[in-house]
Amino acid sequence: MGKKLLLIKLIHTVIWLFYVVLIGYILYASICNMINLYLFIAIGFVVLEGLILLIFKWRCPLTVIGYKYSDNHEVGFDIFLPRWLAKNNKSIFSTIFVIGLIITIYRLLS
Repeated sequence: MGKKLLLIKLIHTVIWLFYVVLIGYILYASICNMINLYLFIAIGFVVLEGLILLIFKWRCPLTVIGYKYSDNHEVGFDIFLPRWLAKNNKSIFSTIFVIGLIITIYRLLS
């Protein structure tokens, strides 16, 4: 693995972890009725990530960059995650995010 691909994998993994923490916080804060500015900032970041993915045809921009530095384009080639998690990442964390969002909306309306 080249240095550039290794750097992409490291950066991609750190960004992924950041968003996992945000999505976990959204779920936690909504369950605990901690409706505050931090919750809305976290939701904003996740929505922004969704827009970026939409613009890049549901691929992370780092994946697109990673294609230049690897002939291996299998799922997860560009991030330090188990293949099953890289493959199901969007489904798993989108579901958790939507659950947190639904709870948040319920809390706001009640």
